[in-house]
Amino acid sequence: MTTGSAVIWQAAAHLLAYPDERFWRRLPLIEEAAEPHFGAFLARAAALGPGELAAHYVDTFDLQRRCCLYLTYYTDGDTRRRGQSLAALKAHFRAAGWELMEDELPDFLPVLLEFAALDPSGPALLEAHRAGLELLLAALTERESPYALVIGTVCAALPPLTAAQRGAMLRLAAGGPPAETVGGYL
Repeated sequence: MTTGSAVIWQAAAHLLAYPDERFWRRLPLIEEAAEPHFGAFLARAAALGPGELAAHYVDTFDLQRRCCLYLTYYTDGDTRRRGQSLAALKAHFRAAGWELMEDELPDFLPVLLEFAALDPSGPALLEAHRAGLELLLAALTERESPYALVIGTVCAALPPLTAAQRGAMLRLAAGGPPAETVGGYL
């Protein structure tokens, strides 16, 4: 992990948080620390303003399934397997000396980004969820969301996509998140 990547991931963690008053107060610090990486996003956020950016955030991340900030959703959907993935992430965080707040899920992208910025094992977790990140980027780009600029910068700070990651992304894009069948019914 490079210092530049750590700064990008820490800044992105803040930029992907709900744009409340704290978000707006932190922007000058983020702009100074992470320039030039997020200038285009910051300009679009400023042009939208607090109310419109907050409405866009909710419409994008809370109401659009394809724009999910919980990365295990892409690989596990709403299945029991997702619970196992979340437990494995929590165990990874605990082993690194991190304790999540009770209301935080370990696959929430801002949590993973902060972990990647501060812990040497964090970038590997981002890479393990690369297919989900790329699908999120594609969905945000399609929606012309300013948040595509943030996710694009995060992806650019990771090593180039491998053939296996590209294949996983294409399979997920074609089939969507897994669904669980109970008793033979969807």
